[in-house]
Amino acid sequence: MAEHPIESLMSTSMESIREMVDVNTVVGDPVATQDGSTIIPISRVSFGFVAGGGEYAGGLSQPQAENLPFAGGAGAGVSVHPVGFLVCSANGVRLLSASCASPMERLVELLPQALDGLRAMEQEDEQRDRPPQVSAAYREG
Repeated sequence: MAEHPIESLMSTSMESIREMVDVNTVVGDPVATQDGSTIIPISRVSFGFVAGGGEYAGGLSQPQAENLPFAGGAGAGVSVHPVGFLVCSANGVRLLSASCASPMERLVELLPQALDGLRAMEQEDEQRDRPPQVSAAYREG
């Protein structure tokens, strides 16, 4: 049986979408900075696809299925929204949001950094409060 014209429309549209949307669209190519950090862009990709068609009798009282003209169409849309940037540095990995966040979202984003700062301050206090260690060595000579 011959391929129906709607199948051709759908396969052409799907091939075009496949070319537009790949893994590099979602997770971009890493960019190295001068300080040794690596920045990776992250995006949200969504797409929609529709195809339709029909065979029309064109005023015939008794349509013949094999000789009817076909009318059809297909459409697709792709949307790419930047989410943020993944920053990998010697200090750790952070996600910098690309959207305007509410104060609560921003607080949640900064919480790990604040905890790291508190831990570092606590370690400095512990080292400062320790008595100095004295080491002595005896040599005969």
